[in-house]
Amino acid sequence: MIEDNFNERPKHNSRIESVNFLKEQIVKAEKLGNDDYVNKLEEILRIINNKKYGLVWEEHSEKVKEEMKSKIPVFVEDKSKQINDDKGSEQYNFLLEGDNLHSLHLLEKTHEGKIDFIYIDPPYNTGNKDFKYNDKFIDDSDNFKHSKWLSFMEHRLSIARKLLSDNGVIFISIDNREGYQLKLLLDEIFGENHFAADLHVETSAVAGPRRYAAIKGSVVKTTEFVFAYTKRSNKIMKRLLYDGIKGFDTHYSKFEKEDDGTLISLSDRIKEDPKLVQQFTNAGLKVDMPSLNKLVQVNPIIKNWIHSDSISKHIFRVGDKLNVLDDDKKSMIKADKVTKIGERYTTLNKKGKPIVLFRYFERLGYSDDYSPEYGERTIRGNLWKGFSADGGNLSSEGGVKLKNGKKPIRLIKQLIKSSTCKSSKPVTILDFFAGSGTTGESVMELNSEQEGKYNFILATNDEVIDTTFQRMKNISKRYPFNLKYFKTSFVDKSDFPGTSLEDELIEYVAPLVELEFGVDVSNPGIQIILEEEQLDDLLNENKIVQNSTIFIVPDVFLDNNQKIKLMNLNVTINEIPNYFFGKDMWS
Repeated sequence: MIEDNFNERPKHNSRIESVNFLKEQIVKAEKLGNDDYVNKLEEILRIINNKKYGLVWEEHSEKVKEEMKSKIPVFVEDKSKQINDDKGSEQYNFLLEGDNLHSLHLLEKTHEGKIDFIYIDPPYNTGNKDFKYNDKFIDDSDNFKHSKWLSFMEHRLSIARKLLSDNGVIFISIDNREGYQLKLLLDEIFGENHFAADLHVETSAVAGPRRYAAIKGSVVKTTEFVFAYTKRSNKIMKRLLYDGIKGFDTHYSKFEKEDDGTLISLSDRIKEDPKLVQQFTNAGLKVDMPSLNKLVQVNPIIKNWIHSDSISKHIFRVGDKLNVLDDDKKSMIKADKVTKIGERYTTLNKKGKPIVLFRYFERLGYSDDYSPEYGERTIRGNLWKGFSADGGNLSSEGGVKLKNGKKPIRLIKQLIKSSTCKSSKPVTILDFFAGSGTTGESVMELNSEQEGKYNFILATNDEVIDTTFQRMKNISKRYPFNLKYFKTSFVDKSDFPGTSLEDELIEYVAPLVELEFGVDVSNPGIQIILEEEQLDDLLNENKIVQNSTIFIVPDVFLDNNQKIKLMNLNVTINEIPNYFFGKDMWS
């Protein structure tokens, strides 16, 4: 029964996915003549479409989407813009030129469920020539300004969700002009329960004209959003980020004496050292916790002393009661002494009850600030402060300029680093609003810092592609890498009637093989086999080299003689996926 297919319905809270699923089931039920079931499904569809809560907008037809009804987008390589790593890296990165809807449509064939990390910085729809729809800039006088932007974004984000791996995450930069509408759209596409974070990134300070506006009563915007969504778990932080803290947390007021482990006040420990006391005296301060907080910020002797391993490991803060210890462990704890039980430090309070102690040493480390320092730090939450400081160098980053929307390398690096694991397995990064190419440079810097093994796919339109490519050329001098450059072209369906269309599309399989497998088919060690006669010719002419790789279509069958020859050459055989062939794949 077709009703059984309902067990395969989307499990996440995505209205758009649910609507598409229902439409598919209605078509199947109609083919089977199951009118009762069709009526039930159509009623459910009406209820969903008449929902009372959610995002409603006037959908608009986009020219680049309509174009695909008669023309099939394909990739064509521009070999003149290939960048080669002279150090021998085998991994390839890709730069895709053309409307990103066309690029995403093709990536859907090669990378569905394979992208680990997506970052995009789409047009903010400011009305100041930053958002073009159907070849026309949208300004504030357009009555459908928001609807056109939402239609534009919905088409692209729906494909982006399909591209994400099960453990993947997408980050989207936006400000308050479209941020609140975008949040509702993302809830529909990804599911409200797959919302992972709304980061508030400090991008500017209240200074200059902003300060004047603030004095006049305006609330000045100093932050932008970065929304994060997933397909599965919304726990996205794989590596913690830290913000530095100035001064000293005066709650850490206990000191474990080095000789006998007795707990005393930190102030008493400082008073035992004449050199330390002298620093307080010189500053006109008495030895206590508030004075220590002031002095740490300006006196390097005090700062270095309290941050040193030998001292910070003996400074503690008193925490809450411990109520989960058994009697044997309780008996180990002594009053005015520090006892470590498992991963916890403990002592007894004045009533003889076990309490937790927090060690100052664990609070220290290098921050992830604009100018990282060793010292007190706190785990970063959704407020990402201090990125306004990056603005001073932003114009020179990558050696290229971009009028609007250039993001700092540090921001993209920290988004990637914090949400991916450091492993030997390659992590694929996608940015389909690549702009000045910040994401590409961020990936290469992370590789050079050995923070992981990353490769990128950048997609952008022909208006900024020269900027993006120039930046890739610039950074390749510092961080050698391989890059292939593909342009979007089209095959007009009307020019190829019948099966001749499939024959024509086979000519464009090579770029897809390169994209999916990250290879270069111009390398003699890589061959694409489309026909049995082609394989025979290559073997007879000794054009298949030893230890090479061949990509072979499913319809090509190897005889025993061919298998033996390939085995003797130690050739790796990869089957080209079936979905690379036939006109349905490209529609």
